[in-house]
Amino acid sequence: MKFRRKPRETIDINLASLIDVVFILLLFFVVTTTFTRETQLRVDLPESVSGSPAEDQQLKQLDVAISAEGVFSVNNRILPKNDLATLMEAMQKEANGDTNIPLSISADGKTQHQSVITAMDAAGKLGFSHLRMTTVEAAPKS
Repeated sequence: MKFRRKPRETIDINLASLIDVVFILLLFFVVTTTFTRETQLRVDLPESVSGSPAEDQQLKQLDVAISAEGVFSVNNRILPKNDLATLMEAMQKEANGDTNIPLSISADGKTQHQSVITAMDAAGKLGFSHLRMTTVEAAPKS
């Protein structure tokens, strides 16, 4: 006796809805992802043998960093232009008008002298009186 077999049904998986879900997930991850941008300048400080350590670090201070290329940053925020007006505006904004907070200038050892003078000029015009130049302690020569 011969039994008839039922013909097998071909099973199809509808991928259209799966592709839609994948694209929605991709869009979700792209929109919710945050990208961090490194804003600190690399500064190789000059060496000094006769420096003195900084006094107690106050809660608020103003730090102006100058890279070897003469790029300014105020409290780790790189300025869009490297001119006196932009630097003064950024310093005034960060200090909130308080010129009694300590101001620290950290210039790279290979920075042009003019960039350091520009930072000191901006501090002088704004009336900052507690100015400090940042250096690293020189290694003893043996």
